[in-house]
Amino acid sequence: MSRRLVLMLGGACLLALAGWGLPMVVSDYGQRLLIMGCISVILVASMGLANGFTGVFSLGQVGFVAIGAYVSGILSLSVADKAAYLPDLPAFLAGVQMGTVPATLLAGAVCAGVAVIVGLPLMRLSGHHVSVATMGFMIIVNSVIVNAESFTRGARTFTGVPTDITLPVALIWMVITLALLGRLIYSPIGLALRSVREDTIAAQAVGLSVLKTRLLAFTVGAFFAGVGGSLYGHYLGSFSAQTFFFPLMVSLIIMLVLGGMGSLSGAVVGVVVVTALSEILRNLERGMDLGFVVVPPLFGASQVVLGLLFILVMIYRPRGLLEDRELTSFGRKG
Repeated sequence: MSRRLVLMLGGACLLALAGWGLPMVVSDYGQRLLIMGCISVILVASMGLANGFTGVFSLGQVGFVAIGAYVSGILSLSVADKAAYLPDLPAFLAGVQMGTVPATLLAGAVCAGVAVIVGLPLMRLSGHHVSVATMGFMIIVNSVIVNAESFTRGARTFTGVPTDITLPVALIWMVITLALLGRLIYSPIGLALRSVREDTIAAQAVGLSVLKTRLLAFTVGAFFAGVGGSLYGHYLGSFSAQTFFFPLMVSLIIMLVLGGMGSLSGAVVGVVVVTALSEILRNLERGMDLGFVVVPPLFGASQVVLGLLFILVMIYRPRGLLEDRELTSFGRKG
């Protein structure tokens, strides 16, 4: 096992242990931010697997997040709630109620299955073609959710999902996700992913299948996107089709690109930076008294500042804050 992976796993374990003590010292507001941050790290890291390590820039990841949330929500709703909210649900689903963990894993598996079907034609594409095509997949998923009222309540809010995602639970899921993705990325399979990203012709010349390599990353990423979607739903308790559409996609892409697409640590850094800045700027929007001057409310200023920051980072660090490096590699040569 490489030194880098040992350090990453050690840090992840310390983070998980800290999670058990944090609820005792962190306010409810702070816990909400941390939980959403953990879920965002899962979603951004899953997106980065295909986008950053194979060079296939997919815009359809939010479609898998939506599928994960709805599948897990349907499976975990109580039988009574299903009778009330989803009276037309097929019998084989109406009588089933799963716990959060099996429902989450099954939701991830469903997303992986869908990714194989969708990825077989789409992963043959490259460049902006695959981006547009995967965005089309996200739009199709949204349209299906809105129109499949028997399963999703259509455009109405899907509610009644058990809300049992606490800070320690979210941290554990995040640690497991990062550990598994790190194990994959820094293995011979990860080397194949990066080879396909750097030069598809050279990768094919040494016997690598570009389609299979891309499809593997796309499928694994979809699994964890489904897991993140399930956790998202089980934290909020209520959501709609609009929850998983363009605004969420843009937010995740900003976090991914800002942190660095070719780095697992970049996902964490991107989420931390964007979340912290959003919260700070949101408070400043309300105005403040500095003693010598009163700053009036500047509604919408947070989005403007974040947009400007994103532009500056793309100009001066187009490969993101960490580029292709992990946090554990700083201070070492090579």
